[in-house]
Amino acid sequence: MSPSHAPSVPAADRARPAPLPFPFRAINAVGALGRSVGLPLARLDEQSILEAGIRLAGGLDDFGSGPFLEPLRRLSASLESEARLTFLGRNIARNSMVEATRNRLRLIADRKNHPEIARVTLAKPIVIVGGPRTGSTILQDLLACDPRSRAPLGWEAKEPSPPPDRASRESDPRIARCEAQFEGIDKMVPEFRKMHPLDARNAQECLVLTANSMVSGNYHAQFFVPSYYDHLERDCDWKGVLEFHRQQLQHLQWRWPGSHWVLKTGQHNLALDVLLDTYPDAGIVVTHRDPVKIATSFTSLSTLLRSMGSDHVDGRLVAADWCPRLAFMFDQAMRVRDSGRYPAERFYDMHFKDLVGNWRGVVERIYDQFGLELRGDAVDAMARFMDANRQGKHGKHAYTPEQYGIDVPTERARFRRYTDRYGIEAEP
Repeated sequence: MSPSHAPSVPAADRARPAPLPFPFRAINAVGALGRSVGLPLARLDEQSILEAGIRLAGGLDDFGSGPFLEPLRRLSASLESEARLTFLGRNIARNSMVEATRNRLRLIADRKNHPEIARVTLAKPIVIVGGPRTGSTILQDLLACDPRSRAPLGWEAKEPSPPPDRASRESDPRIARCEAQFEGIDKMVPEFRKMHPLDARNAQECLVLTANSMVSGNYHAQFFVPSYYDHLERDCDWKGVLEFHRQQLQHLQWRWPGSHWVLKTGQHNLALDVLLDTYPDAGIVVTHRDPVKIATSFTSLSTLLRSMGSDHVDGRLVAADWCPRLAFMFDQAMRVRDSGRYPAERFYDMHFKDLVGNWRGVVERIYDQFGLELRGDAVDAMARFMDANRQGKHGKHAYTPEQYGIDVPTERARFRRYTDRYGIEAEP
């Protein structure tokens, strides 16, 4: 099991992210001054979050069944006691939690008002469950280019109610609102687009949907909330979380059907058996890469994200926390696959180097593995997407293990079972 807190690192050796642009540092300075004279800060407690979400949802107050309140309490406590948030950080965290609360309330109300949503038969899902920084995002976007597929898009995952309609997929006002939020992130941390470009119209990963159960690994990527993430690893009610995830897919598919879903998040590795049981016809694509590259790249990403909300971010501590967590995640997934409960043909293993070297061959094998028809218009759309999104389009994402205190031999030993199991080669 992974630790709740990373070990200390000498101050002289710390890997600090670049400071935020001046306007955001100024806002934090003013906020700190206000706090010093007793002005109230953005509240992160359960009652305040619930009340704000209810107001945004127009007075709706039915949170439904399943996980929500317990993970909310854990996240709130972890943010207060561990994250060391700035003025902006508190507001970012609060807005995210309030938004998820509003979404949940509206989703449940929509389901009551339109009982036919519950009768939607979900299209077969293809679920990408590899680790972070393994090509999973580009693969999801690529597969989502198929005109007959269906993927949660950035704007509808951000604001899923009312149920999206295929007829207004280019004109829905939620698109502009989502783009404005993404532009704000670009201004705050311009380097982020090199690591993970955001586009309101591109496919979005499942952890944005599970956030509406207040369960999302994204919180620990963005804020230092180890106690909260311990809950996700150890005693989270994943059955309830994924049931609400399934209901959200019904909601999105109701007025906008497709031949199959294209879903993605590495978070599913924490409960791969629950995912497979929730979606018994799902095809699982597992993306693989040198785990030292995974850990270093993800550390770089998380360090940058945490700099948006805290002035106390140390990349070495980020690495020391995330490396064992990533290993635990891979071990959980291997345990499920080794259990014998699920046939091997439900899985397709994809290596990052194969996607980079021959994306079309990878796509063809995925379609063949899961009995899908790959038509010419889909291949053409995928080729256009790849031409428009070549690696390094927004600049090179540069990082080294040494930068974050990652000892390569130690990590190779930590991940040995994973690399041996899937024949993963070390990258230079």
